[in-house]
Amino acid sequence: MSMKQNHPFHLVDQSPWPLLSSLNAMAIMMGLIKWFHLFELNLLLMSMISMSFIMFLWWRDVTREGTFFGYHTLKVTLGLRWGMILFIVSEIFFFISFFWGFFHSSLAPSIEIGLNWPPKSIETFNPMEIPLLNTLILLTSGLTVTWAHHSLMENNYTQTFQGLFLTVLLGIYFTILQAYEYMEAPFTIADSVYGSSFFMATGFHGLHVIIGTTFLLTCLIRHFYGHFSSIHHFGFEAAAWYWHFVDVVWLFLYISIYWWGS
Repeated sequence: MSMKQNHPFHLVDQSPWPLLSSLNAMAIMMGLIKWFHLFELNLLLMSMISMSFIMFLWWRDVTREGTFFGYHTLKVTLGLRWGMILFIVSEIFFFISFFWGFFHSSLAPSIEIGLNWPPKSIETFNPMEIPLLNTLILLTSGLTVTWAHHSLMENNYTQTFQGLFLTVLLGIYFTILQAYEYMEAPFTIADSVYGSSFFMATGFHGLHVIIGTTFLLTCLIRHFYGHFSSIHHFGFEAAAWYWHFVDVVWLFLYISIYWWGS
């Protein structure tokens, strides 16, 4: 794109990444189906690796546009902010569907599960053990990412790095604990509507934690290379918004599914 323009908007160049990522997403879905029915992981692993490569190259281009080429003007940044806000709103409604299904089944248990909630055959998790620890971990990570954000706005790059590093570590720790919880679970996703509701809601939240941790890790690497300043750091700000959204969803999950639902 020519640098000579009389408007503050960014007209993106032609890029192969949207088409390639769409085709690769179809390959991932086919790989999942192959894994579910034939117990073969080769297609899924290959498509996940290629998707990671495409994501890296696409993010590299966006980073160059915003950091080195100066395309992310105030007008463009405002559009990016609204885009991130609307994306988080869509994610909120995504999780509302899981909560709706959970409360639909728990407030009026059907005769198929013995008119009880949780069903008598289900041994639930103790909300005072790993779930409570994970709650403390995510609340602490919310504090550390806020610390990093305010440090960046005050040009304290050392504390920004420390806060981001701690947040990434806490996100990884949360994921490890949830994986351990899944391995020790006394029920599966096939155990009545309780198992389905539990693993769908907490599983998708765990996926969002992994995505948010990757988002923050990317920001940590960019901060290390000096891509952010006190007045130009929307990439980090979007990651912080997303992480706070993940924190709030977990609080609702803990209160409704782990504590009240057990």
